[in-house]
Amino acid sequence: MLRFWLPVVCALAVLPSISNAVANEANYRLSPGDTLNVSVWGEDKLNKDVIVLPNGSITFPLAGQVDVVGLDATAVEVKIAAKLEKFIPEAQVSVVITGTAGNLVYVQGKVLKPGSVHLSGQTSVLQVLSMAGGLDKFAAKNDIKVVRLNGSKQQILRVDYNELMSGDDMTTNFILEAGDTLVVP
Repeated sequence: MLRFWLPVVCALAVLPSISNAVANEANYRLSPGDTLNVSVWGEDKLNKDVIVLPNGSITFPLAGQVDVVGLDATAVEVKIAAKLEKFIPEAQVSVVITGTAGNLVYVQGKVLKPGSVHLSGQTSVLQVLSMAGGLDKFAAKNDIKVVRLNGSKQQILRVDYNELMSGDDMTTNFILEAGDTLVVP
């Protein structure tokens, strides 16, 4: 009987760490334009709705300016609590993401519906092209690019549309990130 239950118990002991690792990878990362509700337990005056500014920061009472872009809610809680430490020792900070308006990519050029596309999870080049109504008949299919800002540098990712459509090589069906621009000349 022990031979049966020992592996089961060991597997159950490992499950929380596996699920936490998966959850941490899947946490939403903040972008400019997102909205948050930040509160401090026991401090009614420290309950505030804030917007992530274009520079990637929020402003919170007593903490001042806090850089949050690219962080998840848990990391923002820790960062704000650290800034509040001198005023409120062991502050219990709660951050709730109330809006993801900053989670946008942009589609420009020869598509049927150019403009911004709201990402609701992992979204690929082909999915965004579909949301933009597809390519128009004059699109340069072999010159599609993803323009991505990495820090202060722009990165250009080339998309091989013909390979994607044939299904032979899906390596250029990139997962898009907030702020990316898909250019279809």
